[in-house]
Formats: sequence, structure tokens, C-alpha cells
Amino acid sequence: MSFRLTMTLVLSIFCLAVPAWADFQAGMNAHDREDYATALREWQPLAEQGDALAQYQVGMMYHKGRGVPQDDVQARKWYGKAAAQGEAKAQFSLGTLYFNGEGGRKDYQQALRWFRLAANQGMALAQTKLAIMYDYGEGVPKDKVQAYTWLSLAATNGDKSAPLLLNSLDKEMTPAQIAQAKKLASEWKSKDQ
Repeated sequence: MSFRLTMTLVLSIFCLAVPAWADFQAGMNAHDREDYATALREWQPLAEQGDALAQYQVGMMYHKGRGVPQDDVQARKWYGKAAAQGEAKAQFSLGTLYFNGEGGRKDYQQALRWFRLAANQGMALAQTKLAIMYDYGEGVPKDKVQAYTWLSLAATNGDKSAPLLLNSLDKEMTPAQIAQAKKLASEWKSKDQ
């Protein structure tokens, strides 16, 4: 491929992406002003065209009832589209809907799936949710080592509740279990790295 053709292709892609980003940013600006109807008008077409960030934002609008009637069925739909494209915030939000039974039946297996995908991208809140699922045996066998491992990662990644939860879990585990969990946490690598 010639340099000229390559540059033409790159510039064409850039020119197509800039208006979409401008529309997305216009939606963010409207959202920040709490003009939710305008934010939705900006994001909805992008979401329908497959933009994962816009899909997440539309899902959030339905989940919180901003600019639209609150509708967790729609929130699941839009979070699901963004989550399938790898958007960690959407994966976490979709996992939360499944975990709580919002917008449909409670499904710990689906919650686990989506929390794990977000956690593997380094999302601290998803790591904490995984830890809680392992600690209580919700959708998985109870496993204090896995709970401690995920809480350690969540604490490292900035979840403010994780250190408190770790202290509590620390009292329920043997030194060998804690050592094993710390080893697992030190060996863990985010899928983003």
C-alpha cells in the first residue's frame, strides 16, 4: 500500500471518528449540566451505531432514571451491549443488575461472569464484589483464599472499603491461607497490562 493511500485511509477514519467523539462529549457536557434529555439525544444514536461508551451511558440513564423512566430491563440491554465489547464499567454494572435481580431474575452465575471480566481489567469495585461472592459462597463455593486475593487486589486498585473487609477476613483465616492468598494476588496480572 502506498504512503499516500495509507494516509488517505488514516485521515478518513480520523474524520469519521471526530464527529462521533464530539457528539459523545456533547452528551457528557449535557449530563454534567444535569440536562439528561439532551445527553440521551446525543448518546442514543451513537449507542445504536455500536459505540460501547455511549451504550454504557444509555444503560446508566435507564438504570438511574435520568432523562427516561427508570427501566432496568433497558439498562440490562444497553449495559449488555457495551459489556460484550469489553467496557469494564458496563461489565460491572451488568453484573450488579444480575447480582441484585434488577431488570430480570437474580443470576449469580451471570453476575460472576461479568464481575470477573471487569475485575480482570483491574476494576477495584468488581474485585471487591468477587471477593464478597467468594466470602459468602454466592454463586461459587465459599473460598476465603479467593476472597482475600480479590480484596487484596481491590485494595491495591483503590477500593476504600477493601482494607476494612481484609481486616475482618484476616481474623477468619489461618496464616497459611493468608500467605497463599497474598501469593496469588502478587502473581495476578490485569488483562490491560
